Amino acid sequence: MSKYYLIGLAALAMAACTQKQEAAPEEEINDSTTPLHLLTPDYKTPYGQLNADSVKADVDRVFAYIDAVTPAKMTDGKVNQGTYRLTSYEWGVMYDALLDAAAITGDKRYADYVSDRIGFLAAEADKATDVSEDGQLRQVKDPRTLDDAGAMAGAWMRAAMADSTLDIAPYIENYWKIVETTPVHLADGTIARNRPHYNAVWLDDMFMALPSMAVRSQYANDPKQLDDAANIATGFFKRMWMPEKNIFRHGYVEGEPHQPSMAWGRANGWAILTMSQLLDFLPENHPKRAEILGMFQKHAAGLAELQGIDGFWHQLLDRPETYNETSATAIFAYCLAHGINQGWLDATNYGPVAQLAWEAVASKINEKGEVEDVCVGTGMGFDPAYYAYRPVSVKAAHGYGPTIWAGAEMIKLLNTYHPYVNDSAVHYYKVDPEATTPLFSLDANGKAQDIRH
Repeated sequence: MSKYYLIGLAALAMAACTQKQEAAPEEEINDSTTPLHLLTPDYKTPYGQLNADSVKADVDRVFAYIDAVTPAKMTDGKVNQGTYRLTSYEWGVMYDALLDAAAITGDKRYADYVSDRIGFLAAEADKATDVSEDGQLRQVKDPRTLDDAGAMAGAWMRAAMADSTLDIAPYIENYWKIVETTPVHLADGTIARNRPHYNAVWLDDMFMALPSMAVRSQYANDPKQLDDAANIATGFFKRMWMPEKNIFRHGYVEGEPHQPSMAWGRANGWAILTMSQLLDFLPENHPKRAEILGMFQKHAAGLAELQGIDGFWHQLLDRPETYNETSATAIFAYCLAHGINQGWLDATNYGPVAQLAWEAVASKINEKGEVEDVCVGTGMGFDPAYYAYRPVSVKAAHGYGPTIWAGAEMIKLLNTYHPYVNDSAVHYYKVDPEATTPLFSLDANGKAQDIRH
């Protein structure tokens, strides 16, 4: 028998084995062979376990970016333009967010940024004799509108209370005078504007004025400011709340028989943020606290129902065909997490909502630290197209303070509660479920109680 014949037989045998192997059917994945409920879903937004270190890393990336692009320096005789204005109302939000982030994380860099930028602005304003060519110093020395002064008044008062070395009292009074004297008020005190129509109410103005009034009550030891802020809030509730949807309309025109019902996302963010800040200051026995807390809770419930499957809220909250918008999502993430941390909301129901919202926001922080898909400044509209087609930009300042605020509050939430993936779903527990034995106990009636909650 030749060696070639043997080689041929071996080749035929190998081929036959290969054919048998190729013909062998693959094991079918079915309910009997595989735990199908453990198959990995194709999430678009990260979903599952979250830890405080990863959140802090995201916050630090945003902070490094804004620190680099908003230097405290003069250029050609003017405050350096940078990428974002140090005197805009959006940067008032940034100062507030950084002060809270410093208190929560212990990272002194955040508070130092606030003192450095505000101290710089005050020092340059002291030296300036003509600010007509410098828009930023003009806002400090000669603020004229609620947009100029509202958020900045509260932020500068908070900064002064946090850092006693800041010599900024005259400029705080400049800002406060505008908050106190310039807004249009309806008969019951609700703040309005005379654009785009006479006696038009903008939901945004809740935030422009009321939080600074609450801060003023502490800064100047003037409790009446807090009382007035709470009363004005209820005027907004009466006009802007849509009970059939559990969300707010953006605009309202006093005296009109029909009111527009455009539920713009970021304006709803300013509303729930205002309620959150008022609740931080209102004492437990304040006559308006229960009403404001109840509205905060109803709004939170309405928002939770409208959260998109990837964690975002839409530009128009009740119009899922409009785009996912990052700044509103960040504000809602902050307010829901803060509500849980303050005991106003239940962690079991709202913890997963806040976490998913944060993961959505974090997915929009790019490698540079910019926050993507933020709606630019927006006025009042009476039709959906106006809102649906507003541009988005990483240069829109509105997204940065809320993102840092949301991240800081999520760190506090993660350090207080115990998020845990149970049967593939995120759940929040008061007690670490992995350290609790047993997981259930019997109450006085013999009914099983889950002691993780």
